[in-house]
Amino acid sequence: MQPELDLWEPVAPNHRDRIVAHSEDRVAWLRARSRGVTATDAARLATAQSLRAVVESKLLGSGFSGNAFTDHGRAREPEIARWVLGEHGIQSSSALYHAHDQPLHLATPDGVSMIDGSLVLSEIKTTAKAWRSIPRSYLRQVWWQQYVLGADRTLVVWEQHTDFVPTHSVPKCQWVERDEDQIHALVGLADRLLDLMRAPHTQHSN
Repeated sequence: MQPELDLWEPVAPNHRDRIVAHSEDRVAWLRARSRGVTATDAARLATAQSLRAVVESKLLGSGFSGNAFTDHGRAREPEIARWVLGEHGIQSSSALYHAHDQPLHLATPDGVSMIDGSLVLSEIKTTAKAWRSIPRSYLRQVWWQQYVLGADRTLVVWEQHTDFVPTHSVPKCQWVERDEDQIHALVGLADRLLDLMRAPHTQHSN
C-alpha cells in the first residue's frame, strides 16, 4: 500500500526566489561570488588535488582581469543570446542564483527559461578552436548550474572564430542532460572548498 502524500509538505522555492544579485550590479555580483562556489569554480574542480589552486584563487584573487579573447566573448554573447532566444526560446539571464538550502552554492547561467513545464538553461561560449566535443571543464560548469537551479537540460552554444571573426553564420549547439553522479561529486568537492576557505591555514595540511 502506497503511503499517503502529505499535501502540506513544503516544496522547494522557485528558482526566481533564489536570486542573489545581477551581473549589472558588478560590485554586489562580485562580492557574492567571492563568498561562495560558482559554476566557474566548479569547472576547475576536476579532482581533490585541484582544490588548492581554486582555494588560493578565491582567497588571494586570480589576478586575471581579461584579455582579447574574453573581451570578444563578452561582445559576442548578446548576439549569440538573440540567436538562442529566436531558435530555442531560452531567455538570456544575468542573475546569480543560489541552490535550494545552500546559499553559498552559486551559478549565473547565460539563459534561463521554463519550456513545456521544464526549467532549461543555456550556456554560451566563443572559441578559437574547433571542438570535437564540449570540453570537460565546461560540462562541469553546466552540471553545477543544473544543480543550483534544479534544471534537467542545458543548451551549450558555441561560436568558433578566426582572429575574432566568426567562422560560421550560425553557432553550433548541443543539449547536455543532467548527470546526478557528476553533480554529487562536484557538490562534495565544493563543500570541501568552502571548508578550506573558512580555515585557509589548514589547506596545506590536508
